[in-house]
Amino acid sequence: MQVKSLQASPEQLRDLEDKPQPIAAEFLGTLLLVFFGVGAAVLAAEYVGTLGIALSFGFVLLALVYAIGPISGSHVNPAVTFGMFLAGRLDLDVAIKYWVAQLVGGIAGAALLFLVAKQVPGLETSGSFGSNGFGDRSAVHINTGGAFVAEIILTFLLVYTWLAVTHRVAVVGFDGLPIGIALAVVHLVGIPLTGTSVNPARSLGPAVFAGGAALTQLWLFIVAPLVGAAAAAYVHVLTHPQPNRRPRREMKVG
Repeated sequence: MQVKSLQASPEQLRDLEDKPQPIAAEFLGTLLLVFFGVGAAVLAAEYVGTLGIALSFGFVLLALVYAIGPISGSHVNPAVTFGMFLAGRLDLDVAIKYWVAQLVGGIAGAALLFLVAKQVPGLETSGSFGSNGFGDRSAVHINTGGAFVAEIILTFLLVYTWLAVTHRVAVVGFDGLPIGIALAVVHLVGIPLTGTSVNPARSLGPAVFAGGAALTQLWLFIVAPLVGAAAAAYVHVLTHPQPNRRPRREMKVG
């Protein structure tokens, strides 16, 4: 039996973008991704290990793709939204709304996790709290350049997979499976290196509550994922037909 991914018409896409539900879905989705994904690292790392943390991120994203994918695309990640924008699938004003919702959702998810973590006797929340890092904050003490390159490559795989298996903004059918698998795989590789960001919102939330070096190193986990997303959008144009790409001049900017 052949399974087809349904494609929204331009009219349906505009209707989707004009409604408030996609923005609310991105806020809620990012909140849940941070709470459960980072929560696995903060609350359960000694029980589930690196594999468990990686699967937690992958499974949560997989669940969100099916829950809110048809509504917003379930980006829950400014880098994915940036890739979608560069691919001509989102207008700039919609992308900005997504970014705001995702960043606020990441902070809200980290705040809820912080509240829960404070109820666990002896659990240290300052300095780490599931935040990303390099140098002495990396399990393998990767340097700044290595961390930057690693985050670019890891984000590239995630965003490239996203662009390759979807056709517009919404995620439907079995599109969520490779996306969830890709996020789990990049965590398996990236956790020892940087803790794995590939998502500025995921990095921002925990860093706000960890403080210290987590905040001073935050720039890398904002810039590198965006560079990786841009590279993915460019390479995707080279490797895949672009029947649904809208010319830049037709995109709204205000």
